[in-house]
Amino acid sequence: MSARLESLDIHPLRNDLYNELHSRPFQVLPTPARVTQMAVLTTPEQRLQQFSHLQALHRRLGYPWPEHEVGCFEQTFGTLRVRREMHMEFATYTFTNLATSDDAPFSETGISPLPEGWLEELAGTVVAAFHLDIRPATDDANGDLSYVRKHFEGMRLVGSSPQEGAARVWGTFKLHSDGFGRFMVMNHHMSDSQLGRLTQRLMEIETYRLMSLLALPVAREITPALNDMDQKMAIITQALADNQDVDEQRLLAQLTNIAARIEAFRAHSTFRFSATRAYHRLVLTRLEELREDELSGHLTITEFMTRRLTPAVKTCEAVSERLEDLSKRVDRASDMMRTRVELAIQSQNQQLLTSMDRRSKIQLMMQHTVEGFSVVAISYYLIGLLKLGLDSMYDAGFSFNKSLILGVAIPTTMILVFFGVRTIHHRFLKLAKRQ
Repeated sequence: MSARLESLDIHPLRNDLYNELHSRPFQVLPTPARVTQMAVLTTPEQRLQQFSHLQALHRRLGYPWPEHEVGCFEQTFGTLRVRREMHMEFATYTFTNLATSDDAPFSETGISPLPEGWLEELAGTVVAAFHLDIRPATDDANGDLSYVRKHFEGMRLVGSSPQEGAARVWGTFKLHSDGFGRFMVMNHHMSDSQLGRLTQRLMEIETYRLMSLLALPVAREITPALNDMDQKMAIITQALADNQDVDEQRLLAQLTNIAARIEAFRAHSTFRFSATRAYHRLVLTRLEELREDELSGHLTITEFMTRRLTPAVKTCEAVSERLEDLSKRVDRASDMMRTRVELAIQSQNQQLLTSMDRRSKIQLMMQHTVEGFSVVAISYYLIGLLKLGLDSMYDAGFSFNKSLILGVAIPTTMILVFFGVRTIHHRFLKLAKRQ
């Protein structure tokens, strides 16, 4: 079979396509464990710096360092596991502290085993940073709740029991005094693989919901400008609807200015709004996968996200739709203005053609007048030449009546000249009609 397959034309990306579905495997987490995840916005230059920074961690801890960057890298350094995943516009770092300890929650975190000063040298802009403390649960739900409250600094809790009660998850979706968010997972009877998948979903929910909210400040920033342009468009459209005697050049300049501002806003925000919609869909998908049950009257994570995150995303979508709608309105108003200008130009052209037709008739009348004068002038000169010829012949000895000949020649010459001029005139008219 291998020989038969090798004889075929294999797509160059076939192996990459197979490996893509396995590029980010779920982690396997024991209980207890402490996990810290950070999502960092990166530029292409910062990605290279981050990879060098990761290599430096291997050197400091005495491990062989990777030579080539991959989409998902994971390495275990004793009780510290480091996982780096590259996404379209950000990178996530997951630090897992596997050391068992009876210390209070969040006194030790996933970044506690890191060498001093290494994390501070990480390139990029941190968007998400939060700790997860994974502990075994007890049968006393009220006792667990009292225990959990002590470690969230008095903030209101959001909690649920995902996977049909296999665990309890608590969080606040707020920053705590250390600058990190916090989640606590109380494991009842989940295996290490199931716990890894649950934790991965929680981390993705927190990361993607923060990434989706990056568009909200952009939406708030451009909303006042949209309101102003919307009012200007209403005034321009009403003026066109009322068929007022408006200054087309001034209105076209205003429309051009509005269109330029809209395109600038779209260039600045289109990617951000599109990314928000994509991240929001990922959040909703991960929430469905949790299969949550309510815990002692607290908001579940799904209820919290539906109430808080969805309106923010809808705001961004509304602003994006307003940009598109305003752009279409500007196009329609511009079309109306162009139609008015074209009609005005056509009216001017009609007036110009009428004036040219009137002038051409006058020129034709003048031409006929000139033709009459030209017949007389040409006849005069021809008769003069004939008279000179007759005088020369008479002086040479020829005998004839000069007065009679000139008398007959004058009307004959004028008739011949008249018909000759008319013939030439008709030939020119035929040439003009052929063109």
